[in-house]
Amino acid sequence: MSLAPAKAQSLHSSVMSIQNHTHSVFSTARIGEDSSPDEPWRPKNIILPEVTISAFTETGHEESSIVVPLQRAYTGSAPVIASGLADTPCATLGIQGLLDRLNTTLGTSYSLDTPSLSSLLEDCITNNYDFGMAYGRLRRIWYTRDWSTVRTEVCRWEKEDQEMRRRALVGNQIVDLKLPPRRVWDLCSNRVVPLGSTGIPVTTAEHWKLKLRAISHAWMDEKDRTDVSTPINGYEWPVPIPKDTNLNLIRIEMLNLGAQYAWLDVLCLRQKGGPREDMRAEEWKLDVPTIGYLYRQSDVVIYLSGLGRPSTLKEGELESDRSWFRRAWTLQELGESRVIAGDTPQGLMQKRVSTNPVDKVAILAFRLLTTVIPAYYESESLEEAWTALLNSMDARYRGALFVWCPEPGNAGTKWRPSWHQIITNSLPDGLYTLNCVNRDKKMDGYSCDAPCIEKGFVRGLAVEGRDRHGELVVKDKGGREHRFKITATHEYPISEDTYTLILAHGLVTTKQYCVVGRNLPGKRFEKVSVLNILDEGRFRDLDITTQCRYILV
Repeated sequence: MSLAPAKAQSLHSSVMSIQNHTHSVFSTARIGEDSSPDEPWRPKNIILPEVTISAFTETGHEESSIVVPLQRAYTGSAPVIASGLADTPCATLGIQGLLDRLNTTLGTSYSLDTPSLSSLLEDCITNNYDFGMAYGRLRRIWYTRDWSTVRTEVCRWEKEDQEMRRRALVGNQIVDLKLPPRRVWDLCSNRVVPLGSTGIPVTTAEHWKLKLRAISHAWMDEKDRTDVSTPINGYEWPVPIPKDTNLNLIRIEMLNLGAQYAWLDVLCLRQKGGPREDMRAEEWKLDVPTIGYLYRQSDVVIYLSGLGRPSTLKEGELESDRSWFRRAWTLQELGESRVIAGDTPQGLMQKRVSTNPVDKVAILAFRLLTTVIPAYYESESLEEAWTALLNSMDARYRGALFVWCPEPGNAGTKWRPSWHQIITNSLPDGLYTLNCVNRDKKMDGYSCDAPCIEKGFVRGLAVEGRDRHGELVVKDKGGREHRFKITATHEYPISEDTYTLILAHGLVTTKQYCVVGRNLPGKRFEKVSVLNILDEGRFRDLDITTQCRYILV
């Protein structure tokens, strides 16, 4: 199924073309011989009992009333606890009661005489944890061989996570894109926990892949959703979900899909409306731009019709701004493996919409596979965000924008298009070039080092039309005049005049791509348009080009 004309092009499709022609999430802990392959930290001799949670026990709704079958009940051997137990304050249970329930859930027989264990349980009461949060934080270390080192080990995990995030953001640029999420939804405890407290290694998935599902969903209209205050995220911020959705039912579905952890933006990414709005803005600088890595490395569950809702499409939903197919953020949420009902059309960026306009720019950073990406500022203008992305992207992608876009930029810089131009205009077909536009950070400028024709007379391309033919007249170094057939496969007019032409490194040998412009004082180049020189073989045999380095304006 396609949602757009086959010939329409977007920046996203152009990026994919560049990538084609130029060039597990979390891992492992060592699995010892006495460990379970499903949970590397659990000894094999501990067999956990089968557990059942249902829509009725979790929400009070009869299973038969739940439309999505996988949301009705979960039965399995994962160490899952009921929401009622998760919501019980540790202070109500007391230290002995807390220990008893942890022993029962995890198949152990520890006593309060176990060294250091009592102090850890006391911390849970002091910190006002409920049982779910205590369980989520302790489950990973519960089968330790040495309780005396647990507190030090947990502190080390948290410090390593903090240091990793500190190093990733240098000034206003993110230099490490391969960041794991700050928080995950532990489906067994039904609590959102900091990744740093889980001790889950963030290296490779050769021996043990974390059972994590990243959830992608369509956002409902504001009138169709509600803000929920929930113990799942410790009441840290209101969670916006559809009015007919229940987070506990989504949890059941994720467990049935084999997950023990999930990442859901509204639960794990700090949202607006919480008491720590200052912390949200700071976290978003790093967390929002790096979401794409999580989706790339995870199995993705897609809710087409809204979070937790049945995947049905009503008349007009495909055209709705809230449709999954048209949401800008969902472009980056297409991971390697996904669970989705129906087809998976690849919509165009032009037709995708976003709550914050700069979201469209932010997600392109991941589609472009840049080595560094700009930090996220939701208050930025589109052009500011686009400029920040251009500063960060690979020089070849800047080169593609320089050569491919047929008209000069209209937002102060001529060599590259503005965001409005790139998102609304079509790009010429069949362009495959490898030019680089380099950035001078000290001068905050851009340059291109390439063969050029310093003076060439262009005529025949000032007429209207998309497929125009004209002539280029050039003199070689001996003063002899040479004429070449030229074409322009776009509608932007090129006035009859003498220009400087920067030549592109094309992958098609029958054409020579050129950027046409003005040679300004100080070896500066002002772009006018682009064209193709036919009969490249004859063109290259003549001594009419010079290697030049121009500063682009």
